[in-house]
Amino acid sequence: MAIEKTDIRELCTDVVFERGENYYSDGRILDCTRVDDTITATVQGSRRYDVTLLLSDPEFSPSCSCPYDGPGDCKHVVAVLLSLADELPPDEATQIDAVLDDVDDDDLRAFVRDELARDEGMRDRFVARFGERAKSHEAYRDDVDRLFEEHTDQYPVVIDAIDFSQFTELGERYQERGRYRDAAAVYRGLVAGIDDNIHLVDAAYDHYARVFSDALDAYVECITAADLDPSEHDAHEAFLVERANEGPSPHREQFQRALSELPTGTNT
Repeated sequence: MAIEKTDIRELCTDVVFERGENYYSDGRILDCTRVDDTITATVQGSRRYDVTLLLSDPEFSPSCSCPYDGPGDCKHVVAVLLSLADELPPDEATQIDAVLDDVDDDDLRAFVRDELARDEGMRDRFVARFGERAKSHEAYRDDVDRLFEEHTDQYPVVIDAIDFSQFTELGERYQERGRYRDAAAVYRGLVAGIDDNIHLVDAAYDHYARVFSDALDAYVECITAADLDPSEHDAHEAFLVERANEGPSPHREQFQRALSELPTGTNT
C-alpha cells in the first residue's frame, strides 16, 4: 500500500511529527525490513528502539519499545513511516519461503532449537503459539525481577524505561488462543514484578504506571474470561487482596479497584 504523509500527520501531534521528520532526515533509522505486510525497524534515539508496523492496517498498528506515553504515535514510529512514504523496502517473504522450501526438516528443527535456547522471549512466544504448557506466574515475576536487576547493575535505581513488551505480547498471544489461565499467569507475574520493584524506579514514571495499569486490567479480564473453579478464583482474589492491603503504597488503590471489578466469588 502507498503511505501518504497526510496519513502520518493524522497519527501524531505537531511536535512529534516535526521530531520524527528530524529523526528521518538525520539518518537515525538504522535498519528497516519488510516481510509480507510486517515492517520492523531500529531507530537510534537516546538508545536503540525497536519499531513494528503493519502495512495492512490503515493505522499501521504501530508499536515501539520507547517509553513515550503522550497522545498519538511517537517520533520513532513517525520517522519510520516517513521513510516508508518515500520508499518501501523490498519484501523478503519470497526469499524466506524459498529457503524454507529447500531446507531439510532436521536442519530446520536443529536451527529452531538453537535459536529457542538462546532467546528466552522467543522461547516463550513459541510455547504460547504451539505448546500446551506455560510457565507459572512466579516464573514470569522472576523474569521481571531479572530485568530490574539488569537495569540496576551500575546504579542503585532505574533511570530509564524497561521494555516489558515481551510479557504483554505473550499475554496477548495466549488471549488470542483463548488460553486465559496462561495469559493471567503472564500478567500476574508482570504486575507482581513491577509492584515488588517500584521502589527502584527513579524516572519514566508514566511508563511504569501505564504498563502496570494495563497489565492489571488484562489480568482481571483474563480471570473473568477463564472458567475458574472456586479455589482458583479465591487464589486470584487473595493475590489482589494481599497487594491492596500490604503491597507498596503506589499501587494499593489500583489493586483495590481491580478487586471491585473482579467477578463475584468467595470473599477473602
